[in-house]
Amino acid sequence: MSARSVPHSGPLAPRVGDQATRDRLLSVAAHRFAEHGFARVSVRDICRDAHANVAAVNYHFGGKTGLYQAVMDAAIGTMQATTAAARDAGAGLDGRQRLAAFVRTFVHRVVGLRRESWIHQLMMRELSDPTPMLDRVASDVLRPRLSYLCQAMADATGMRPDHPAVIRSAVSLTSQFHGLIWGEIMRKVAPGYEPAPERLEEIADHITRFSLGGLAAVLQPAAADSGRASGRPV
Repeated sequence: MSARSVPHSGPLAPRVGDQATRDRLLSVAAHRFAEHGFARVSVRDICRDAHANVAAVNYHFGGKTGLYQAVMDAAIGTMQATTAAARDAGAGLDGRQRLAAFVRTFVHRVVGLRRESWIHQLMMRELSDPTPMLDRVASDVLRPRLSYLCQAMADATGMRPDHPAVIRSAVSLTSQFHGLIWGEIMRKVAPGYEPAPERLEEIADHITRFSLGGLAAVLQPAAADSGRASGRPV
């Protein structure tokens, strides 16, 4: 079965059984799927590494597809928790302050959750060989996250949150986190960019200042263009 053919049947009903075995299967499967992709991982390999009977995947998850869905559910839940933490950190603040809180939260969580690095690898697998679960990532994680950022940028600049320049700026901001996700290779190509714990505030401050400066450079001309198009004074 190709990874592209994985059906999405929704969450499976919980099964009664050995919770420790279920947890081991999830942990092993998460790292194997992240490293090799859905199609290149066998149930037998997962069960061997999890010290489980080959029937355990069917028993706990209803099969390989159900196991993959459970792994993706765990990844999605972690990513949603990061977005929720960023929202909470920015509650009651103005647009610029919400952007700063968003960046700080993401910088600390991306570096602090190194044990969850399999999630980033799994998402790259989904992008290169997508399954229907990628639609859930888009709808349940990325779209709400981008919407929040666009609204904060709109509040900071007076632009509409659906303005193309605002959307592009939100995407540009989130792209800066890749340097933290790709920490190992960044140490080789950009030795001055070290995402060490003691430098996280410095990195967060840089991303915030860089992004706000970019907003000013990009959105002010865009606002002037919108004003001319509508006949408003600019």
